[in-house]
Amino acid sequence: MPKQWIITPDKYLSELEIKKLITTLNNASTLAKSKGNIAPVRDSAIIQFAIGSGLRVAELSNLKTEHLHFQRGSNQIVVYNGKGNKDRIVTINNKLKKLIQEYINYLQPKSEYLFPSERGEQLTRSGIQQIFKKWAKLAGLPKRFSIHSLRHTYATNLYKASGFNLRLVQKQLGHSNISTTQVYADTFDEDLENAVEKLDFS
Repeated sequence: MPKQWIITPDKYLSELEIKKLITTLNNASTLAKSKGNIAPVRDSAIIQFAIGSGLRVAELSNLKTEHLHFQRGSNQIVVYNGKGNKDRIVTINNKLKKLIQEYINYLQPKSEYLFPSERGEQLTRSGIQQIFKKWAKLAGLPKRFSIHSLRHTYATNLYKASGFNLRLVQKQLGHSNISTTQVYADTFDEDLENAVEKLDFS
C-alpha cells in the first residue's frame, strides 16, 4: 500500500516568507518601471499571480490575455486544458485583478500570452521555475521552495480564509477528486487546535 502524501509546513510559505517575497518583487518592479525595464515587472506579476490564484505552472505558461474576464466587474479567469485536459473558472480578488491590469497597461502586450518571454514567445515551465528561483533567492527564502510551493501556499491560505471549506478549495484548484484536496484539511484542523489549547498539564 503506497504511503499517503501529506502537506507539511515546509511545503508552503509562511506569512512572513510571503511578505518578504512580495516586498522584494514590488521594490524590483517599481525600480524597473522607473528605468523602462519589463522583465522584473513581468516576473513580479507571474509570482504574485501564482500566489493569488493557485494555478499550476503549466497553466501559468498557457495563460493568454483573452482568458481574463474582467469586464463588468468580473474577477474571473478561464483555465483551458488544465490537468486532465479540463477547463475551469478561477476567481481572483480585486487586489490581484488591479495588479494584473496595471501590468498589462505597462507591458502593452504584443504577445497573446499573458506572461511572455523577452522575445514575445510562450514562457516554458522551466523558465517560470527559474524566474521563481531567482526571486526567492533574492528574498532570502529557503532553497527547498519551488514555483509549485506557491500553489500549496494558496491552497492552505484559501482553506483557512474560506472557513475550512474543502469543496471551495477543490473547485479553485481544479482537483477532480476531493481526496486530493483532503491533504489541506489534514494540515489545518480548527477544532483540534482549539481542543489542544484547552489542555492544561500544570
